[in-house]
Amino acid sequence: MTEKIYDLLVIGGGINGAAIACDAAGRGLAVALCEMQDFAEGTSSRSSKLIHGGLRYLETYDFKLVRDALIEREILMRRTPHLVWPLRLVLPYVASQRPRWMIRLGLLFYDYLASRKVLRRSEAIDLHRHAAGEALKPSYRHAFVYSDCRGDDARLVIANLLGAERSGADILARHRFVKAERAGDLWRITLEKDNRAVVEVKARALVNTAGPWVIDVAEKMKIAVGRKLRLVRGSHIVVPRQWEGEHGYFLQTGDGRLMEAFPYERDFTSIGTTDEPWEDAPEKVTISDKEIDYMLAEVNAFLKKPVTRADIVWSYSGVRPLFETGGGRDGDLKTLTRDYAFEIDHAAGKAPVLTVLGGKLTTHRRLAEHAMQKLCAIMPWPAESSSREDILPGGDFGAGGIEAYRRTLRSRFPFLPEMQADRYVRLYGTRSDDLLAGARSLADLGRHMGADLYQREVDFLMDTEWARGVEDIIWRRSKLGLRLSPVEIGGLASYVKVKTPPDIPS
Repeated sequence: MTEKIYDLLVIGGGINGAAIACDAAGRGLAVALCEMQDFAEGTSSRSSKLIHGGLRYLETYDFKLVRDALIEREILMRRTPHLVWPLRLVLPYVASQRPRWMIRLGLLFYDYLASRKVLRRSEAIDLHRHAAGEALKPSYRHAFVYSDCRGDDARLVIANLLGAERSGADILARHRFVKAERAGDLWRITLEKDNRAVVEVKARALVNTAGPWVIDVAEKMKIAVGRKLRLVRGSHIVVPRQWEGEHGYFLQTGDGRLMEAFPYERDFTSIGTTDEPWEDAPEKVTISDKEIDYMLAEVNAFLKKPVTRADIVWSYSGVRPLFETGGGRDGDLKTLTRDYAFEIDHAAGKAPVLTVLGGKLTTHRRLAEHAMQKLCAIMPWPAESSSREDILPGGDFGAGGIEAYRRTLRSRFPFLPEMQADRYVRLYGTRSDDLLAGARSLADLGRHMGADLYQREVDFLMDTEWARGVEDIIWRRSKLGLRLSPVEIGGLASYVKVKTPPDIPS
């Protein structure tokens, strides 16, 4: 049997790696992706959950970054309509901060840069007359409202991986990259599975999308990275729902920064983020008391009803791998860009490796397309990508859109509670048909695990989405960790342990 040689091996199963694997496989290439733990376990499940142009980046004159992100925002609404949803954000005017004319001008420019086909344009409102003012202190009178989107970061990773798999890619969860050595025009790569079994693969090219671990991976290939990477911690808190309505707030903080608060998972409110240098290992990142105090103080400067520590039901932290754009003092975050860059190591007769630095959740598809353009310029691969038009698995709702599908699903499975049916559509889109195939009652969904989680869904996630552990299921494939009790989580852990088959070495 002939040994398989991949055209491309992608190292890292976050949003950038998943998107590159999806794009490359869609071009007909033989692709594999390896991830040392669960997909999106690092930065890509710890974002602000916003798909946005980056209004704040207008102040640093990053107009290209904003423009690119706004274009991608529209593409993602078409590509994954079940995972990206419009959000109206209210920006209260603070007299001691930016002047009203500056905010209005910035929003007009934001509207101008966006090719809006779905989202509404910005407007000025009177908070004493508008419903958005009910949750705010009466001292705030004027505000502006503009459009951005919410998104499910970890599920966007899974959607891209499913798209890659649909096009023939091999997706290797829990395969840690050990080393790679060039053998002429091939790479010989050593991976280690979580059962310590060693896997050897060959590929004509590599892409390093290891995020915060990108330098470590490069060193294992004996590849030098020319830019200095800096890790920045961003933390969030989640509390019970704080106001009626689906709008969020974009708040000017006392130190001149900006922070979001918006509805989350139907019954909750997400508040964040912070922006602090992180010097320790990426996997050790945790939220600090200082960050919690900061977020509570800033949001309570606006909200009529104060939020307390006792209200916090969940918190999380992640590190953003940013790189320096120029000289600057250590610790000066102004020298860091939220955009992405590539470094490519290639010489005649030698297999190439592309290193990806930085990037934003919103621009993952464009980053992938751009990365493949770089590789296609030196490899005999198809130059055209279809990712701009492709709909990822679950997003193919047809002419009627997501609402028509939601109504049809509820009519075909009338035994489902409305909230449960809505959750299925939001997480799985049209793949809900696969999840529910043959079910005629809740009893057909198997053992009840708590909240609206049933055995059928757990099996579905483990069988089709690479989930293995409890945290994979309740925090990355879903956010049911917000609703399950410790006892229910323990019962789920017991079931998952029994269902997980012994790993067979490759």
